[in-house]
Amino acid sequence: MTRIHDLPKPGDPAVRREPDSRTRVSEPTIGVLGVQGDVSEHAAALERAGARAVWVRRPEDLDAVDGLVLPGGESTTLRRLLDYEGLLEAVRRRGQDGMPMFGTCAGAILLATRVVGAPAPHLSLVPMTVSRNAYGRQRESFAADLEVEGLEGAPLHAVFIRAPVIEAVGPGVEVLAREGGRIVLAESDRALVATFHPELTEDYRLHRRFVEKVRARRNASPVREAGC
Repeated sequence: MTRIHDLPKPGDPAVRREPDSRTRVSEPTIGVLGVQGDVSEHAAALERAGARAVWVRRPEDLDAVDGLVLPGGESTTLRRLLDYEGLLEAVRRRGQDGMPMFGTCAGAILLATRVVGAPAPHLSLVPMTVSRNAYGRQRESFAADLEVEGLEGAPLHAVFIRAPVIEAVGPGVEVLAREGGRIVLAESDRALVATFHPELTEDYRLHRRFVEKVRARRNASPVREAGC
């Protein structure tokens, strides 16, 4: 296990990536919710995985994207910012219309249909129960290697920072990985949810998995439904 102070920080050269020219064919456009969190790091990983990445800051920005990444941050702050920008309902509508979404850390909390200790869920798009800050405070952050169902190659090195856990999943949601017996990665037909930060490593296999999910959805629906 690697402690968090040994890991690269957002903006460090080790976090930056060059595009992979082998994956540029039929690239989808994927938005990264640009109100809080590692937006640039997610965008770089998406570009390397074969997508065109754009920031999403306003509801109208959603009209130009085929999928959406919800980065980590602080979930209650993210909720306030989404409400302030008018994005919460716009994102929910696109999700209900079937647009694929990838939630990491606090982004996974936003997607859940139930959040332990919260009076109500946020976007309520993925049938699962999530518990916030399950590993404790910032100093309890860590990294671990995960065996991921269906992911070829070496174990996935995952960075956990004040991470939530997925307590339970509902119909249509498959558990892909656990850490210490706790669910930390899951997937449905239109969503990928991780309680850690895949954007903070040089391994972009999860972003590539999401890009392929978005590409399949776009190819199945060549005319995008009207946005908000």
